[in-house]
Amino acid sequence: MARRYPQLHVHAAYSDRFVDLIAEGFDCAIRVGYLPDSNLIARRVGPISGKLVASPGYIKAHGAPETLDELIAHEALMQGTESWQLMDGDKIVTVHPQGRFKADNGTALAVAAAAGLGIAWLPDCVINDYVASGALVPIMTHHPPPSAGAYVVRPPGQHPSRKVRVLTELLIECLGDNPYLA
Repeated sequence: MARRYPQLHVHAAYSDRFVDLIAEGFDCAIRVGYLPDSNLIARRVGPISGKLVASPGYIKAHGAPETLDELIAHEALMQGTESWQLMDGDKIVTVHPQGRFKADNGTALAVAAAAGLGIAWLPDCVINDYVASGALVPIMTHHPPPSAGAYVVRPPGQHPSRKVRVLTELLIECLGDNPYLA
């Protein structure tokens, strides 16, 4: 990036919380998952896939849910009060899990899942190493989450600034064909 754009300066702020781009003075943000309706301009820069996972210890103690109704009875590890979208055949079904452990960070949720605290819905890029080591096991594989995306979002306006365009192009190059994320 430095060779291609020697004048580019990046100031990154990392947080899993939603920021108010305009009020907090951000040129853009990167959002992962499913975008809610908003007045922001969004550009998809890459695919994101994920799955429901739990530790072998959690499954041994509580069993692995097989149906959407059974899933609701389990401890969910979430970022807040979000709903989970899962595939039921060709249609998307929304479930409203409940849980006592919440964190605003995907890595923290993966650690909690590996510790046996419940079931988490997380992107593959966060859980690949846990699954490969056996610390987490995919569950409800016949009800996978629909594919999501990584997006650059910016305040409304006719044209993005050059720095936002450059960042978007770089992210498309990096994320667009990345099999680790898809």
